[in-house]
Amino acid sequence: MLPQEIIRKKRDGAVLSAAEIGNFATGLAKGGWSEGQIAALGMAIFLKGMSREETVALTLSMRDSGEVLDWSSLSGAITDKHSTGGVGDNVSLMLAPIVAACGAYVPMISGRGLGHTGGTLDKMDSIPGYRSQPGGALFAKAVREAGCAIIGQTGDLAPADRRFYAVRDVTGTVESVPLITASILSKKLAAGLQSLVLDVKSGNGAFMASSREARKLAESLVQVAEGAGLSASALITDMNEPLASCAGNAIEVLEAVDFLTGKKRNQRLEEVTLALAAEMLLSAGIAGSTREAYDRTRQALDSGKAAERFGRMVRVLGGPADFVENVRKHLPEAPEQVAVTAERDGFIGHIDTRGLGIAVVELGGGRRTPEDAIDHAVGLDSIAPAGSAVQSGEALATVHARTKADAQRAAEVVSKAFEIIDERPRRRPAILRKVTADG
Repeated sequence: MLPQEIIRKKRDGAVLSAAEIGNFATGLAKGGWSEGQIAALGMAIFLKGMSREETVALTLSMRDSGEVLDWSSLSGAITDKHSTGGVGDNVSLMLAPIVAACGAYVPMISGRGLGHTGGTLDKMDSIPGYRSQPGGALFAKAVREAGCAIIGQTGDLAPADRRFYAVRDVTGTVESVPLITASILSKKLAAGLQSLVLDVKSGNGAFMASSREARKLAESLVQVAEGAGLSASALITDMNEPLASCAGNAIEVLEAVDFLTGKKRNQRLEEVTLALAAEMLLSAGIAGSTREAYDRTRQALDSGKAAERFGRMVRVLGGPADFVENVRKHLPEAPEQVAVTAERDGFIGHIDTRGLGIAVVELGGGRRTPEDAIDHAVGLDSIAPAGSAVQSGEALATVHARTKADAQRAAEVVSKAFEIIDERPRRRPAILRKVTADG
């Protein structure tokens, strides 16, 4: 099969066969396709789309381009969650240990920050000694002993996807629903999962800004997962304001530990976290009803069992043994802290969530280029939620920065992200819709 003939076929809007898609995935992983040919087919797919069957074939071919993990030695459900990304989205840090405390195994392979959104792996890297890129033996040990492990994609998992994404990232073809779907699911299938719950974000802080776009992606993810033999469902959640009351790396880890130990729990964050945890138990067959699923996740959280699982995971993967008990001692802290205050009395209306994410990137908490190092200490905390009443001079958020100059620049961006209005706005629901394979 000549690459140029496969490209020509998709360029003209025809449906590619599973064999042609498999040829492409092999060429991605083993170098048989040039960068130009990869870019050309990526653009053809972006413009002409892919059928469900084609997307399933691409997903499976990229999964099979590398190692597929085998958890058959574990006697329990293997499940996971994937988020499409947002600002202040530290759900995974609480979710994995909650579900593990309910009896499932959660081998969570996560990513780094992308654009204005934070990355789970960058957050975990703020924990001293934590090995976010362990070898296979240590990864398996953590999953076996803690019930969960949050790590990064290894070089052996879905290598075809890694190369394809790198080309898409620089050729304007990232925002393709079939390609996003295949990219996400190929890695999750390679992780050896039995079930998957997807958190598809919608709003001004998400990649899918409109509810229509979010639903289209959620439906594609669920239908293709089912077509590939993976039980899946999705929740579409609101990202018109940060989910946590903070955004950054170490700052979000601190809030996650406070959440797990019961010291402080943001209401919207708790709602989304427990809803996803309950959905994971249902999808994995651990709970027989929504009520039972919620009761089990609540008990795992309030009993301290989830916090214990998180601490055990951190210890097994090289972090401090007393991390949960002495979290503030171990996390880095930025030297400069500046409060951003309201200029008048009123209520917080619109929040430019993407703008807040960009402010964190500008502070050094995200990357301008893939090679940039992350400053784990910087970010925002005490972010006031939409709809809350504020008085002139009251803090809207606190900037954590490396220098006074950085803090001042970020404070100006953060101040512009908050709209103060005269009447309290209607509260938006945190969970917008559930999507299943049945519709």
